[in-house]
Amino acid sequence: MSTYRMELGKWGEEQACQYLIRQGYRIVYRNYRCPFGEVDIIASGEGQLIFAEVKTRTSTAFGTPAQAVNRKKQSRYRKAALCFLQDRHWKNASCRFDILEVFVRPDSSFHIHHIPNAYGV
Repeated sequence: MSTYRMELGKWGEEQACQYLIRQGYRIVYRNYRCPFGEVDIIASGEGQLIFAEVKTRTSTAFGTPAQAVNRKKQSRYRKAALCFLQDRHWKNASCRFDILEVFVRPDSSFHIHHIPNAYGV
């Protein structure tokens, strides 16, 4: 992955965190890594833990950011979430999986589209 894309992704994750905080969520963990992969943001709010995948794009030429979260990626995210819950001994936590699409416009402004409960547990 190019340095530009990595930097764009990190920038998008930061914008997504700030967005979630403004919406009343609390950031629990960022960039949680385990053998199954990485969870971009883990937040709490509305009585749930939110495992959020952030996708930042400057174009939709190849589809929307959410379309990049295919079944394989969803499966890995579920397994990573289970690792996180086991690491913290949070066996009965209610959780959901969200996607935050960060669209960067040509003038460098951006828009965030939050998809709560984007796919099932």
